[in-house]
Amino acid sequence: MRSLNELSNTELCQKLAEYKLMDKMFRERYGMDFDEFQRKRIVKESGNSFQVEEDYCNWELVLDGIKTIKNVQ
Repeated sequence: MRSLNELSNTELCQKLAEYKLMDKMFRERYGMDFDEFQRKRIVKESGNSFQVEEDYCNWELVLDGIKTIKNVQ
């Protein structure tokens, strides 16, 4: 049986892979990274489209998750 520490590390690795995949999906969808997405004010340019605002929030959470997991490992 795996220890709790091994299980947690495995789950963190899986979550990190999921977050990286989502980041890649957003980069491909918008043709830019998140910093450029913010600089170009894509949400405002979209007329505050619900989908674009939702993507903004999710993308920001994904990047925060990546940063947090990397700091824990």
